[in-house]
Amino acid sequence: MLPSLHRMLCTRPVVLGSGLCRGLCSLETTFIQKRYYAPPTERKKFYQNVSIAQGEGGYEINLDHRKLKTPQGKLFTVPSEPLAIAVATEWDSQRDTIKFFTMHLTTLCNTALDNPTQRNKEQLIKSSLKFLDTDTVCYRVEEPPGLVELQTNEWDPVLKWAENRYDVVIGSSTSIMGPDIPDKTRDVFHRHLASYNSWSLLGIEFMITQLKSFILSMCLVDRFLTVQKAVLLSRLEEEYQIQHWGSVEWAHDYDLQEIQARTAAGTLFVHLCSSSSTSKHKLLQD
Repeated sequence: MLPSLHRMLCTRPVVLGSGLCRGLCSLETTFIQKRYYAPPTERKKFYQNVSIAQGEGGYEINLDHRKLKTPQGKLFTVPSEPLAIAVATEWDSQRDTIKFFTMHLTTLCNTALDNPTQRNKEQLIKSSLKFLDTDTVCYRVEEPPGLVELQTNEWDPVLKWAENRYDVVIGSSTSIMGPDIPDKTRDVFHRHLASYNSWSLLGIEFMITQLKSFILSMCLVDRFLTVQKAVLLSRLEEEYQIQHWGSVEWAHDYDLQEIQARTAAGTLFVHLCSSSSTSKHKLLQD
C-alpha cells in the first residue's frame, strides 16, 4: 500500500522517507503557488527603453514614457532602489517577446502590491512555518546505505547550523510522520519571521515552495548556503536516483535551472526587501 501511495505522490520512483515528504510537500506547494500571479506566458514587446524613477510611494518602473502597472491596475512601486534596478533589468533583458515566466521578481512584486488573496503578515508566517512539519532535510531513509550516508553527510551539517543559529531543537526522523518539532522551536521561528516585513515574508514563502524546506530557505536568508548548494541539497534524493537510474535527456537540466532561477529570485527579493536586523547586519558585512 505504501509503495503505491509513494509512487502516486512522487514524480520519480524513489525510496520511502524524504521521497514521501517531497510528495506531500508538492501537494502543499500546489495550493500555495495559486497565491502568486500566473502571468500570460508571452507577449510581443511593446517598449524600447526601461528606466526607474523615485516617486512618493517608492521607486517606479518606466517602459518608455509609460509607468508600469500591476495586474489590478495599481502603480508598480517598490520600496528600494536596488529592487527597482533588479526588476528593471528583468524588463530590459526581454527581446522581441516578453517572456513573463522568466520574470520572477516582477511576479513577486505584483503579488506583494496587489495581495490577490488578501493575506496578512500572520498568515504569511503561518504558511511558511507549516513546512517545518514536512521539511525535506528532516525526513531520512533507512536504506539504501548509500543514500543514508549521503543524507547524513550533507543534511546533518545544515540541521546543526540551524539548531545552533536559532538555539532550537529540530532533529530528523525516518518515520513517515516526520520529526516531532517542539513548540519552543516553532515559537522561536515565529518570532524570527515576525521581524520581517510582508514583502520579505512573501519572498521567504516563495523560496520555501521551491526547496520544500524551511531550513534550507533560512540558510539562504542568512547566507549560510549558496543558491546552487541549497537547490542541490533540496534534490539530494532525486540526484542520487539519477546517478543510479539515469535521467530524461534535457528534462533534468531544465528542471534544475528553473528551480535555481526561482530560488535565486526569491533569495534576492528577500535580501532587497528585508527589514530584519540580522539581514541588514550581513549585508553591511558583505
